[in-house]
Amino acid sequence: MTLIIDCHGHYTTAPKAHNEWREAQKSAFETSSLAPTYPAISDDEIRETLEENQLKLLRERGADMTIFSPRASAMAPHIGDKSVAIAWSRVNNDLIARCAELYPDKFVPVCMLPQSPKADMQASIEELQRCVDMGFVGCNLNPDPGGGHFKHPPLTDHFWYPFYEKMVELDVPAMIHVSGSCNPGLHATGGYYIAADTIAFMQLIQGNLFRDFPDLRLIIPHGGGAVPYHWGRYRGLADMLKQPDLAVHVMNNVFFDTCVYHQPGVGLLADVIDNKNILFGSEMVGAVRGIDPTTGHYFDDTKRYVDALDITDVERRAIFEGNARRVFPRLDQQLKGRGL
Repeated sequence: MTLIIDCHGHYTTAPKAHNEWREAQKSAFETSSLAPTYPAISDDEIRETLEENQLKLLRERGADMTIFSPRASAMAPHIGDKSVAIAWSRVNNDLIARCAELYPDKFVPVCMLPQSPKADMQASIEELQRCVDMGFVGCNLNPDPGGGHFKHPPLTDHFWYPFYEKMVELDVPAMIHVSGSCNPGLHATGGYYIAADTIAFMQLIQGNLFRDFPDLRLIIPHGGGAVPYHWGRYRGLADMLKQPDLAVHVMNNVFFDTCVYHQPGVGLLADVIDNKNILFGSEMVGAVRGIDPTTGHYFDDTKRYVDALDITDVERRAIFEGNARRVFPRLDQQLKGRGL
């Protein structure tokens, strides 16, 4: 039996009190006052937010579990300062931990990081360690903490190396995921996300990150942005830059998810990218929530797209389960501990 592991889920339905505290935290920073105490949120409140949303859709669409992290657009490390980012990360990650404790067979926790734009990566290293100690299996790494202006050094720069060293030490991957956009020229989910995915991949081509970190694993979400559609461009650019073939230069360490919301798009992804580099994901409940009028099904019901691919059962099992267990070895250990 194949497990259906959704590698890309966000807690977009967090309790109202949690979101209200964030607004109060931001207001306190703006007025140089103390943020209020974080509210008490009951287990029943958390259950209510999940049962009619993520859990309901997991059951209806035939997935077994989701790798679950805080709402991406709300991570917003550019708001406030380092202390604000640390406090916001901790309460979000603690909430994700509670989701996983309440539904250990359904939610696999992944953390956000306190990447305040003017800070180094030390606080993020500490938060990753704290979360892994709680059973988290990975993290979301923001390549542009400033929220849409791309002022940070590329992902291949030594600025990031201390964090990569901790990732390798803990044997956890990172999903390269930006947050909300404060640039009015970049729509968050339609422009900024896809641009950031594409930019990240090009940065990896230009550098030699995986020569220095051969065991580092990075997931580029949303189907890899524009990369699969322009695969010939990136192969050609690698050649012009005198870099090795992409198969050895980046694709032993980089993976794409299936958060592409139509059948031709997922078909193109599977035709261009080796199946060993594709993880099933839906970003549910996420960026696109409506029903496609041409199919009558939800745009983000991506399992049906993978089901319809003209690939072998072995390849399909890798996309649904095997690749996730390989990229997230701590998840694999947890599943083996449950006899799965």
